[in-house]
Amino acid sequence: MNSWTITNLDLRPHSPEILASTDDARAIALMIPAGESFDDHQVHESAWVTVIDGEVEITTSDGGSVIGSTGLVVAFAPNERHALHARSDARLLLLLMPWPGVDHPGAMTLEQKANARHDAAEHRANA
Repeated sequence: MNSWTITNLDLRPHSPEILASTDDARAIALMIPAGESFDDHQVHESAWVTVIDGEVEITTSDGGSVIGSTGLVVAFAPNERHALHARSDARLLLLLMPWPGVDHPGAMTLEQKANARHDAAEHRANA
């Protein structure tokens, strides 16, 4: 058994800490300073965000929004676009399942990675 008391971890901004990683899931603890944001983004996995401490605002590209503090849990489907803003210093627990998700760059062959870079560049050019 492994265990963590996330409120006692020495988390630093911009330095997520991977707590555990298996073929089934990845658990990551992170600290986001007040006023900072993760702009609109998506991940390949189902993502569960739990606020351990602090207050955040989470929005989705379809207009959904929630503000919450300690104890808030928000679940996202794979590839669901969302953004997060720390209204105060915030400690979060992020669970990604399965790990890695379908089409996650770490799960791709070299040829698939090359195509992904090309597709991304093409997407930026057409945006």
